[in-house]
Amino acid sequence: MTNVKLQFAITALGASLATGIAIFSYQNYKKRLRAEALKREIGSIPQTTRSLRLNGTKSEIAFDETLIKEQLARNIAFLGEEGVEKLRKSFVIIVGAGGVGSWAALMLIRSGVSHIRVIDFDQVTLSSLNRHAVATHSDVGTPKVIALQKHLKEIAPWAKVEPIIELFKKDHADQLLDGNADFIVDAIDNIDTKLYLLKYCHDQNLPIISSMGAGAKADPSRIQMSDISITIEDPLARRVRRRLKKMGVESGITVVYSTEKPNVKLLPLDESQIQNAGEYATLPDFRSRILPVLGTIPAIFGMSIATYIVTKIAGHHIEPLSNKNRDGLYTRLHRDLQNRQRRIYNIDAIPLDVHEIGYIFEEIWRGKSAISGSTEKPAITRWHKDQPLCPQNCVVMTKQEADDHEKLTINPEEHYRPDVVTLVQRRFQEEKEISNFR
Repeated sequence: MTNVKLQFAITALGASLATGIAIFSYQNYKKRLRAEALKREIGSIPQTTRSLRLNGTKSEIAFDETLIKEQLARNIAFLGEEGVEKLRKSFVIIVGAGGVGSWAALMLIRSGVSHIRVIDFDQVTLSSLNRHAVATHSDVGTPKVIALQKHLKEIAPWAKVEPIIELFKKDHADQLLDGNADFIVDAIDNIDTKLYLLKYCHDQNLPIISSMGAGAKADPSRIQMSDISITIEDPLARRVRRRLKKMGVESGITVVYSTEKPNVKLLPLDESQIQNAGEYATLPDFRSRILPVLGTIPAIFGMSIATYIVTKIAGHHIEPLSNKNRDGLYTRLHRDLQNRQRRIYNIDAIPLDVHEIGYIFEEIWRGKSAISGSTEKPAITRWHKDQPLCPQNCVVMTKQEADDHEKLTINPEEHYRPDVVTLVQRRFQEEKEISNFR
């Protein structure tokens, strides 16, 4: 009896194995059919060509236009067909392929920019994997620009990526920056090289956006975008600003930076590094590459830069706040407004506190003069003298513009250009609607 049961068990097990093998074989057969069908489909795609420049070598990649549009569908929905078409025809040069530059390159390509040139002499290291956008262990020891080229090719096969393995030097600027780029990204951590690039672009009227110090920072809410002339707190931005001023450049360069005060211990230099520290220092006696870096912050810098460029090229209007979290400035604006009200209206106390002054300055007027758009020496004053002092009757101007405004003997609508009047009326209307929810 036992032998009979054993025989039945063996038979059942054999049948189960046979069934399993049959199912597994059928599944593999179906997978092979699908793979072969996919290969045939890819092989039938009409060819388009792109070139990858590296020491004169070229490679051709085939890709279907309909697949490109499908990949960029969300961008098209946001920016429109015309906006994405502008991106696809644009050319961006990125100087520096590290934590900031690699993320800028990645998101520009993902957003539809079809031609970029990346310039960097450095190689991927293990320590750089915490912040590089695409590099992996297999890329360690290879040039950063080659690692970018390889991975971006997988993301956007139709894009033209030019990897230039070279240190940016002012003597080679004409060759490295040729091609009428729509934008240039400065993602360099060598201060002298950064200054050469910024000065060159300023003198040649080339649009450029620059990354300041992302090292030793951790607070994403402190990341700002503004003109170099009004940066605060960032030690690298301060050094760059002062040295550019000596070179004759006071403003006109957009930068991304952080107002966070570093609160981590910097790694000390050895004796050989101290001797050359001035060449690379973002802070006195420290090389930028030994600053502790939280990998997420360079990524945010790079993506902020990419977003700024994408919106500019595509024609999507944005109004970056010139600066946030400037409590000292809000206090000075509040005190200046009090003095103006005391002098003109004999009023000792005003119905606006420092917090409301900050709101008026940042949110309503974006930190800029309603008259000229200037961010220099700001002041706040009443628009209409005969109306109460409130957010819907306060305008930001330069101090000189505010002084002239307060001397007017006619309505401001009769004095200022139509576009200024329209802007003021629109901002007041926006504030009126928003105030219902405050």
